[in-house]
Amino acid sequence: MTTPTTPTTPPPTPPARGRRRAPTRMERAAGRAAALQRPRVLLALLLLLALTCVMLLDGYLRAEVGGDQRVRTGASASDVPEDVLDGGPILSFPGGQATTVSVPDKTIVLTFDDGPDPTWTPQVLEILEKYDVPGTFFLVGSMVSRHPGIVRDMVEQGNEVGVHTFTHVDLSYQSQARVTREIEQTQLALAGAAGITTTLFRAPYSSQTDAIDNYSWPVYESLGEDGYTSVFIDTDSDDWKRPGVSKIVEWATPEDGEGASVLFHDAGGERSQTIEALPKYIEKMQAKGYTFTTVSGVMADQQSAGAGQASAGQAGAGPAGEQGLQAAHHRATGATRYEGKALIAAVAVAEWTVPALSVGLVIVGVAVMGRFAMMLVLARRHHRRRNRRGFGWGPPVTGPVSVIVPAYNEKECIEATLRSLARSTHPIEIIVVDDGSTDGTAEIAESLGLPGVRVVRQANAGKPAALNNGVRHARYDIVVMMDGDTVFEPDTVRHLVQPFADPAVGAVAGNAKVGNRRTLIGAWQHIEYVMGFNLDRRMYDLLRCMPTIPGAIGAFRREAVLQVGGMSHDTLAEDTDITIALHRAGRRVVYQEHARAWTEAPGSLGQLWSQRYRWSYGTMQALWKHRRCLTDKGPSGRFGRVGMPLVVLFQVVTPVFAPLIDVFTVYSMVFVDFRAALLAWLAVLAVQLVCAAYAFRLDGEKYRYLLMMPLQQLAYRQMMYLVLIHSCVTALTGGRLRWQKLKRTGEVGTPAGSTGTGTG
Repeated sequence: MTTPTTPTTPPPTPPARGRRRAPTRMERAAGRAAALQRPRVLLALLLLLALTCVMLLDGYLRAEVGGDQRVRTGASASDVPEDVLDGGPILSFPGGQATTVSVPDKTIVLTFDDGPDPTWTPQVLEILEKYDVPGTFFLVGSMVSRHPGIVRDMVEQGNEVGVHTFTHVDLSYQSQARVTREIEQTQLALAGAAGITTTLFRAPYSSQTDAIDNYSWPVYESLGEDGYTSVFIDTDSDDWKRPGVSKIVEWATPEDGEGASVLFHDAGGERSQTIEALPKYIEKMQAKGYTFTTVSGVMADQQSAGAGQASAGQAGAGPAGEQGLQAAHHRATGATRYEGKALIAAVAVAEWTVPALSVGLVIVGVAVMGRFAMMLVLARRHHRRRNRRGFGWGPPVTGPVSVIVPAYNEKECIEATLRSLARSTHPIEIIVVDDGSTDGTAEIAESLGLPGVRVVRQANAGKPAALNNGVRHARYDIVVMMDGDTVFEPDTVRHLVQPFADPAVGAVAGNAKVGNRRTLIGAWQHIEYVMGFNLDRRMYDLLRCMPTIPGAIGAFRREAVLQVGGMSHDTLAEDTDITIALHRAGRRVVYQEHARAWTEAPGSLGQLWSQRYRWSYGTMQALWKHRRCLTDKGPSGRFGRVGMPLVVLFQVVTPVFAPLIDVFTVYSMVFVDFRAALLAWLAVLAVQLVCAAYAFRLDGEKYRYLLMMPLQQLAYRQMMYLVLIHSCVTALTGGRLRWQKLKRTGEVGTPAGSTGTGTG
């Protein structure tokens, strides 16, 4: 019959019927912590949303989602008025009536499409400025938003700009909403870049009036009603074909004496021939007596001629030209200008963020692959060394040990935990430290009547305090610590304590296994435990820099625990905290793969979030607390030299950026190359499957759970990413979190037939 030992507080008195029980100090603290964490969860989600928006914007700048590359040819033009098809290149709708204007004789309207381009457009502007010739540039909105400075210089130089859509699509295939969006977004980009909007428009893939068909005509009519002037060409240089400088000059030259709207390109490809041909073309036309103007200059001259006024001849050289340029450009209103600047700023962020993330992806990819390689090589070496014939730590450890079970409201699990310990093949005493439970946990432990069990009661103070209390009550030099929801196999304690035959060993990490793996969430965590935790521990053990002894199963020399001051309340990860402290005290920490403990993993996403949030935040706290270990000297400084950098890289930095693999996969599938992106993602998954399969082989697990791994990568990893971001936000904002109690079901028991030789 067990008896409680020196209880620190009397058993709680049941509340009177009809009265609500007052919450404990831990419950009140947990409630306050939860209220404080909600804004940080929201901030973490907002960060993810911001990243998603930035990448979508960057992709949109390069190609509309589902990039529409269709170009319509050969459609009927039966609905298009004949005078439009046979008229001049400038189409407007004054009073709702389609009207065309031709370029006067001996006059050239020099137009450029598809810019601005950071390489070629500045060279074009330099040539135009040298010859004092104006140009009319039909700009792609996405390019304007990426290179606003070039557009600003273009306008200040006296050139004219027009809309060439935002993503350079054939508008005859697009809905009215898409057409409106293409125009409005380009106008916003112009407003943000140069503080203006424009009434000039040129549709992609429709340079001449004979390209107007029954599908595109409604677009021109609609834009005309909104006050836009559509600009076509008379002469095409076809410079995009790169036929040679002489051919470009020849093809851009109109019939002798005729005026023309002429097309060149300042973007959209390699334009060195255009740059070489442009000055030759200007000199040739000027030698023939031609003058250069803009679209607005032509329209202003026509209006002046209709009013009986003389033509100014060249835009910017007379009142009519100035009036025309002012008519095409309008100063953006305050709201439009600020919206445009916001667009430019957002694009600038996207233009910086995506390349930076690309570099980060390369670094993460190398780190992830390097980690997999390290784990495979070192885990194999660890397995062969520990399982070779004749391996031993020294004389068998047969003396009794103390097993400490901290418990807070563990009525569902405590019986299974204690009965599993009672079947231990190694002599033990069991100390149950009841941390102010209100569900009768202590009474259940006492009522079982198991030999060697002592129950110590204390006021609710948290897990570290419970463990320290257990260490103080322990009778033996070796103490085993476990969770109140964990189940040991009969040989677990015997395997766990054997490394203490080596006097240098101060602590031993056991092999924690997920017991409730029948659910999808449980199966995901099972994969994580076997691959992400135990394969890691083999690697760290061989490198002699084990970062964490799991709270579910770990053993310590009692005097080593007391030497470092016991379990600390400073962090949420008391297991990581004390492990690093033992390293710094010169103690060796090892991994014993044959010592298995079966624990109940969280059964819901909410519980899983709470647990992993505490783990990740607590790990950050422990790393920060022991940051001075980086400068520790001698053998005790090995963790600072080797372990700390690896833990920071593999448990903080890499997990934060690892989802970039998935994010860029989706980005590439949508905006770049679907097949190539999918194959790359599958290749990474294949490498992970190989590592997981090897980890399962080492642990004697069944491979069928690996069927869950692709789905785990798609869903589970993203949740872990959000948890880590949440932890980073909490760390940066100086938040605090108390030890949290997860809801348990008590469904985990000792696996049938478990003898310490492996189970699936």
